[in-house]
Amino acid sequence: MTIQIEKMDASHWEAVSKIYLEGIETGFATFETTAPAYEAWNEAHMSTCRLVAIENDQILGWAALSPVSSRCVYGGVAEVSVYVGKDSRGKGVGKSLMENLIHESENDGIWTLQSGIFPENEGSVELHKKVGFRYIGKRERVGKLAGEWKDNLLFERRSKTVGI
Repeated sequence: MTIQIEKMDASHWEAVSKIYLEGIETGFATFETTAPAYEAWNEAHMSTCRLVAIENDQILGWAALSPVSSRCVYGGVAEVSVYVGKDSRGKGVGKSLMENLIHESENDGIWTLQSGIFPENEGSVELHKKVGFRYIGKRERVGKLAGEWKDNLLFERRSKTVGI
């Protein structure tokens, strides 16, 4: 598998939203129940650090960052979203996206990346550990999905190159 990582732009949205929907369908990727319109997604995510994984002109996965707060003191802290298409999972796509996302985020001055992961999402937990995230705690019954309370595992990665 030869995976190319490229910057995501609006022209990728159809494939990106399809992969997002595949994640939603698992029931353990997000609290969201529908993929938003591009405009809403674009508004909620940072304009930098948006990536797609491509092989043979097919988008296999994507990653992007969201600001954790509008307060300036948190300007170097971002939340990770990473999604891999159902037919591409377990093939290194997520790892490639995350490694590139880490590199891009550090070039953009981000000093802390964080992720909230459902405990059932074992693949995402393992991926985050592989790329240097550490488990920092669990928020119990933090939100409901389909009427069921869900826990969220918190992971973070501190930059080794951005001065903190």
